[in-house]
Amino acid sequence: MILVTGATGALGRLVTERLAGRPDVAIGTRSPEEIPAGSPARRIDFDDPGSLDKGFAGVDTLLLISAGYGEDDVVIARHGAAIDAAERAGVRHIVYTSLSAAGDHLAYALAHRWTERRLRAGTASWTILRNGLYAELLATLAPVADGRITAPLGAGRLAAVARADLAEAAALVAADAPAHAGRVYELVGEQAVGGADLAAALSGATGSTVSYEPGTLAGAREDLAALGPAPFQIPMLVGTYSCIAHGFMDGTGGDLRNLLGRAPRPALEIATAVLAG
Repeated sequence: MILVTGATGALGRLVTERLAGRPDVAIGTRSPEEIPAGSPARRIDFDDPGSLDKGFAGVDTLLLISAGYGEDDVVIARHGAAIDAAERAGVRHIVYTSLSAAGDHLAYALAHRWTERRLRAGTASWTILRNGLYAELLATLAPVADGRITAPLGAGRLAAVARADLAEAAALVAADAPAHAGRVYELVGEQAVGGADLAAALSGATGSTVSYEPGTLAGAREDLAALGPAPFQIPMLVGTYSCIAHGFMDGTGGDLRNLLGRAPRPALEIATAVLAG
């Protein structure tokens, strides 16, 4: 049996759609009442470790979708509880959605690397999917206002990835986990996209001129603070801008194409479509 955690999240929902119709797939979520009637849902709540032993019973392959952003100690506790319970339940293989190697400078990288290390030290076989940042996230980071993109991306670019492609890759690996045992896949895009690229593409898509006039990290910090996010989210997002702007996130790769057996969806098209609404 394959169990997908976080199945009601943005990535998890796409994965379960890819695996729909298979009799050997169960859906793990902290809110099983949100799953359509008739679907094989199990309550999986990483913040309630007592739910995990029962939830992982009979599972052969666990697709462990990262348990959301939070302070490092919170995320690490969630992932640690999940892996501990999976090992107790006799899960044979764990597929984990991690963060690309290029993301090591990001504020949220540590919990991913801790989880990778915990998997390597564990009793189950494993596969690590090091996901690049979403093309959809790039669109969120670079909104348009008054015909301008002012995100502090500098001259940097992001090798962004369509969320749907990452979901398809995860589903393919989970469905044939033994063939991917001990592998680490760098699932970054084949196209690096920057602010100027977005502005030009959006101008073409909408017929209205959009300019790119990059702002500062300090300005972005002030704007984010005004939105009232959780305290950990401000350095997380400002750090993401900084890593892109200073050239740490533009490395492309071919692992995603190899897993999918086709070219990935163009990141620029995805981000432009989101911005164009």
